[in-house]
Amino acid sequence: MASNSSALVTSPGPRLTDVVSTLLGFGITTFAVPLDALAKLLPPALTPEEFTLDGGERVGFVSAVTFRNTDFYVGFAPFVRLVAEQTNFRAYVRRGDERAVYFFGTTLGSRFVFMPRTFWRLPWHYGRHETTFDFDAEGRCRTYRFVATSGHGEQRIEARGTGVPMGRLDGFDDEASTSRVLTHPTVGYVRRLDGRYATYGVDHAALPLERAEASVARIELFERLGLVAPGAAPHSVLVMARTFFVVRLPPHHVDLG
Repeated sequence: MASNSSALVTSPGPRLTDVVSTLLGFGITTFAVPLDALAKLLPPALTPEEFTLDGGERVGFVSAVTFRNTDFYVGFAPFVRLVAEQTNFRAYVRRGDERAVYFFGTTLGSRFVFMPRTFWRLPWHYGRHETTFDFDAEGRCRTYRFVATSGHGEQRIEARGTGVPMGRLDGFDDEASTSRVLTHPTVGYVRRLDGRYATYGVDHAALPLERAEASVARIELFERLGLVAPGAAPHSVLVMARTFFVVRLPPHHVDLG
């Protein structure tokens, strides 16, 4: 498992404005969605990343990325630490030849959510959480439960680990392509609360994720957006015990048409 060290990031260490966090109970719950429905939700400069499932269906992918922040701090104030659950709701997109993610919003289990909403006008909502992460000493998942309610709606993920590494998932050529898309996007775009668009980056070490089997996987925001039907099964649920992230802030304005 990754340790709490900025040496693990793949580019230079955190700057004074960056956010640094060790993430526990990291999960990526992904759904296959209609390409046309996803395209209608994106700004003109972005298009859905297209995938062909093993059965021949062409789809896009969206994910709810869930975790508990620990030792969360801003570079200029490392003495102020935050612990809070968080979910990022994202779609996998292209801007020309660039692979990226588009964020529909974020849920944070801390009243400090007012900071990104106020200072950067990001679509973050406060959420109430119930979470249980059970991983063994080797980092293998026994059970994973992440429940939250916020302005983005209800989300509920209940799963058990399989002990099987991520490998190749449906819609990808091999494990490497799966990892490049689902686990290693480093550029993100978001529509701010004032209607303008912004971009920011993320950096982290490799993510040795494990497949999990979900008994419940409901993301109400994706249902509200017309992307996922109620009761639809996820494409995949991937989990790991711990990892380390650096978020390259502040967000910068970008023209997406």
